[in-house]
Amino acid sequence: MTVRRALGTLALVAGFAVTACSAGSTATQVGRVAGEESLVLGTTGVPASLDFTTTGGAAIPQALMANVYEGLVRIDASGTIVPLLATSWDVSEDATIYTFHLREGVTFSDGTPFDARTAEFSINYVRDSWTNGLKAQMDVVADVQVLGDHTLQVTLERPSHHWLWSMGTLTGAMMAPGGVDKLATRPLGTGPYRVERFAVGESITFAARADYWGEAAKQNAAIRYFSDATSAVNALRSGDIDLVWAMQAPELLDTLPEDYTVEVGTTNGEVLVSMNNRRAPFDDPTIRQAVLHAVDREAVNQVVWEGLAADTGGAPVPPTDPWFTGTDFAPFDPDRARELLDGRTPEITISLPSLPYAQNISELLYSQLRDVGFRVHLETVEFPAVWLAEVMTAKNYDMSIIAHVEARDIPALFGNPNYYLGYDDEQVRADLLAADTAVTVEEQVAHMESAVATIMSDAGALTVFNLPNIVVTAPGVTGVSPTVVTDALALAGMEKQ
Repeated sequence: MTVRRALGTLALVAGFAVTACSAGSTATQVGRVAGEESLVLGTTGVPASLDFTTTGGAAIPQALMANVYEGLVRIDASGTIVPLLATSWDVSEDATIYTFHLREGVTFSDGTPFDARTAEFSINYVRDSWTNGLKAQMDVVADVQVLGDHTLQVTLERPSHHWLWSMGTLTGAMMAPGGVDKLATRPLGTGPYRVERFAVGESITFAARADYWGEAAKQNAAIRYFSDATSAVNALRSGDIDLVWAMQAPELLDTLPEDYTVEVGTTNGEVLVSMNNRRAPFDDPTIRQAVLHAVDREAVNQVVWEGLAADTGGAPVPPTDPWFTGTDFAPFDPDRARELLDGRTPEITISLPSLPYAQNISELLYSQLRDVGFRVHLETVEFPAVWLAEVMTAKNYDMSIIAHVEARDIPALFGNPNYYLGYDDEQVRADLLAADTAVTVEEQVAHMESAVATIMSDAGALTVFNLPNIVVTAPGVTGVSPTVVTDALALAGMEKQ
């Protein structure tokens, strides 16, 4: 969708930038951090390091996947798994043995050859050395064997659709054995760029590789981070950056020159009203169901995003997933919410992370829940440290508001009773397992749709909307696709004329 004018209430944006210097530097940068011939992108989500093997969150893989790191496969814009460093693969009849035929002539940016041995190392490194919780995506791997210089065999304990999908995300990143001691500052990959400079908290600059095995990036690039929306837009106006990615202050769009392009895509960022299913009052499904009917999602979308966010019917399914049905699982019906409460007046505390979108949503949530009978208290919790410790880890909360941005994360959210949501349903776990081990895609989709229907019937959580990705580009910038399917922000396809 292309947008020329929009209004809103959020006020947070950050930026990207590209240039050339020494990796790991923390020197303060002002003005344009890369030459006029480079593409400089601004966004939010500042990475504290470049090592996603030990650090969770979206910022690091967003910057590095498809730019520095590549996998054996990739996920295209339609969500389809396609070849990348593997030119093809064979699958055994029982769907447990994958034989990958690897691309020849590929090197890491230091000249180290990529082959079946480095692929074997990369998969085993996830299994043996990662501390990022996403390493669990490799748990299904039983064995990895090198069959030849460019042939790799991976044996799974059971069939798994999700495993092959994950190989197109950060857990499938191919890494050189000699580079893992420098992951935090100078990551080494087979992608079209190498990291030229990492200024902690400020920017990452990338140099295009002339020796890249595929179609080379058209120019150097950079990602620059800003503390607020106004700074990012001012940088765009002044020419310090060439586009703003993930603009979270739509009210500023009305101030832009007419020749700027504004596009809105969807993301994997489902914003959950999360309820502690294991703690009163939300251990009672009727109380949770009352919440679903008490919240006016359309009003929240209009107030926070001027209607630009994607409504998912309350379900934790992005529109890009094949099991998205468009069903409204939680129609706004305050009278139904009051019926479900049946005269009860549950007292709850909403633990709000110190994030602008959560703070803005909370104002509506507070009034809508009070309107049907909840006694609501708001408390702001510093994000990320305190929120992660108290809500995510200690599960010491009643209700919260947070965006979950990992692709296809329903099994992580609702398939693990020990997760912070505390959702526990045997049938959902059976459906999720059946979906992962299904013989056909049609069977996978059917089981996922069944799992989602049960989760929403139980009111395991409420998705108020999926975050939009608002992208603003200056004249002359092409090749930008605003819809986010995986964890990668590919820069090589973008070009500044």
